[in-house]
Amino acid sequence: MLPAQTRSAVEKRRAGIRMLFGHLETQPGETWQERWEASGFNEENAPAINVLARPGVGYDSSNMLSALKMAFAARIIQPSLPGFRANKFSDYPEPFRKVQRDVRLDEFFKTADAQQQLSVVHRQRAKFDIACALTTQGIALDHLTPSALLHYSLENKRLGLTHGANKDTTRFAALGAWEILHKMGHFPPGTAPTLRTYIYDGQRTVEELVDRYSITNAGVRQLLIDYLTRRKADTDYITLEGLARNLTSLFWSVIEELNPQQEDLHLSQELYDQWRAELRYWRKDGKADRTRFRKDDAAILLAVRGLYVDLHSWAIAEPERWAQWVAPCPILPRDLKGFGKRRREVNRRMADRTRVRQPLLPVLARHVEDRHEHLAGLLEAARPVPLGQPFEHQGRPYTRTDSREDRRRANILTEPSVRVIDDDTGEMINVTMAEDAAFWEWVAIEVLRHSGIRVEELVELTHLSIRQYERPSGEVIALLVVAPSKSERERVIPMSAELFHAVAQIIRRQTRNGQAVPLLSRYDGHEKNWSEPMPFLFQRQLGSARNVMAPGTVLSMLARSCEEIAEYNLDFAGTKFTPHDFRRLFATEIVNSGLPIHIGAALLGHLNLQTTQGYVAVFAEDIVQHYQEFLNHRRTLRPEHEYPEVTAQEWAEFEEHFDKRKVELGSCARPYGSPCQHEHACIRCPMLQINPKMLPRLAEIEKDLLLRRKRAEDEQWLGEVEGIDLTLTFVRTKQADAARLTRRAPVTLGIPTTRPQSD
Repeated sequence: MLPAQTRSAVEKRRAGIRMLFGHLETQPGETWQERWEASGFNEENAPAINVLARPGVGYDSSNMLSALKMAFAARIIQPSLPGFRANKFSDYPEPFRKVQRDVRLDEFFKTADAQQQLSVVHRQRAKFDIACALTTQGIALDHLTPSALLHYSLENKRLGLTHGANKDTTRFAALGAWEILHKMGHFPPGTAPTLRTYIYDGQRTVEELVDRYSITNAGVRQLLIDYLTRRKADTDYITLEGLARNLTSLFWSVIEELNPQQEDLHLSQELYDQWRAELRYWRKDGKADRTRFRKDDAAILLAVRGLYVDLHSWAIAEPERWAQWVAPCPILPRDLKGFGKRRREVNRRMADRTRVRQPLLPVLARHVEDRHEHLAGLLEAARPVPLGQPFEHQGRPYTRTDSREDRRRANILTEPSVRVIDDDTGEMINVTMAEDAAFWEWVAIEVLRHSGIRVEELVELTHLSIRQYERPSGEVIALLVVAPSKSERERVIPMSAELFHAVAQIIRRQTRNGQAVPLLSRYDGHEKNWSEPMPFLFQRQLGSARNVMAPGTVLSMLARSCEEIAEYNLDFAGTKFTPHDFRRLFATEIVNSGLPIHIGAALLGHLNLQTTQGYVAVFAEDIVQHYQEFLNHRRTLRPEHEYPEVTAQEWAEFEEHFDKRKVELGSCARPYGSPCQHEHACIRCPMLQINPKMLPRLAEIEKDLLLRRKRAEDEQWLGEVEGIDLTLTFVRTKQADAARLTRRAPVTLGIPTTRPQSD
């Protein structure tokens, strides 16, 4: 029996037992288990046991829950997972442990309590997952294998029962429990340290990539394996995977479907035409989907043509291996006619997309920043408010929630989640979670739009990515080192004030309470592998596990914000931003501002200048002309293969550029190599970054402008009034920006330094 602290608790449990088992006695079956399964409480959409409570008698529910807890823990009844989770137990793990008297289970609970990196709630959640898994599977902890715990996790995921998922069927359960069991040495040697590592497939072999698609001809199958093995040496995994799909699923599998007797690569014109016709449709599960049309098959044609051409050239050097497969390429140059035109059409669409989104970018940036500042302020205002008490924030009334769960967490946690009710709308807001989500969306957008890095490079940023360079004058320039995601070129980006501020806020959050940035492994969805443990910047604690943010998460954040803005701004209706949009906008801004194209290519990590040119959406014909003249001039001075090289004179000019940017009110942010295009009318220039110390000087300028405006009105100088009004708008905007900077406290970045060498 479960231990009870008071006589009253024992009596309540007895009353619940009479009601619960009295109902089960009415069900068919020889055992309590059979009757429980016949009762309907074990089905996938089972109701909670409290439906048996008498109307208006509130204590019936708690009495029956207490009885049901006893029946489960004592293994009188073995519930299904949905049957168990349909009932909300206030505390199940500890009574279950006491009843089981399992030494290994006691050890698990003790190890869980020692995990200081987990909050009390997450430790309790890990205990619950183990108790629930053992109860629903009817086993002891010694028999809980990795496969059994994985089954429990996947069932929770499928049913949307993972804690905190709110019916979301994409989140895994038992992540914390898995790691604790691994630390205990419970799993066999060689078991992955985390459940995600155990689940995610690694890179497939070439044979596995080919055999995913049914190929009957053994000779062609081996040819494709040999061909892909040869190509593997000079390509990355995601490209190899796509090539395997094009050659096996979209080429040879279709050929065999059209002509099962085809034994070599000599395709008749009729067979080739039939294959081209099939390419018009998307394929699903090996069959053509006649309702979905493929817009462009150029990538498939190029892959197949590459196979034929490679076999021709390789057969010269190794005839014994490749010559038997040499055949005329059925894809003629005329079949690829229009490829360049299609490529230009894609570039045109991308340029139009960039032009549409450029004026919307400030709106999106302001929206996410204002939302985060609002939620951060609300969190700060609500945290000291006692449970159940009202308060105001920015003139809006709120009430701190005072539920049973709020009181429980307040007793066991140092910093429990803050939840409030908006008194005007009645909406309940988990401010802690909302502020955290708003923060990561804000910093992701800030880093993307001020650096132009790819989203894969964003989530791969680590604490080690932050460097500093001290100039001979003593000025320290913050640098962001970006690990390459597509090329082999690591690049260094000088950080602007906005980019530096965003990175600093990430480090502040990751190192609060004096801790170092945690070391985590990151799963690369393209390369299908796990990284070494590193101090990734974009990592979050979600539930009982801490993980590095995935690129898809950033995409979802952007979609959500665009939908919110569309509710009050019609320009966002049907318009969404992707992470790559920020890269194109960054490229457009730096090139149209006068930055030399080869420096822009280096910042973006492009190996080819034409790639950078394709990213740029040019807005004025004179800029196009200037850009082409500059590019032609550079080519006459230096051959194209020398472009990555930087001479001593260029580096000296680069350093001198930072001195020339210093002006009275702060710093000019114009890119290197670009002259002042605003005739030094700095107060109107969007490139001017105000030093917050110059706020008094801005106040003086505003006062002087107001006096000049009054004089102009008196004298009826209407043109002067219009010009002064424009300048006043710029002054007040810069005052607001500078005032916002004053609210940003300094952050210690904790930049790693080289270790002093020991004597």
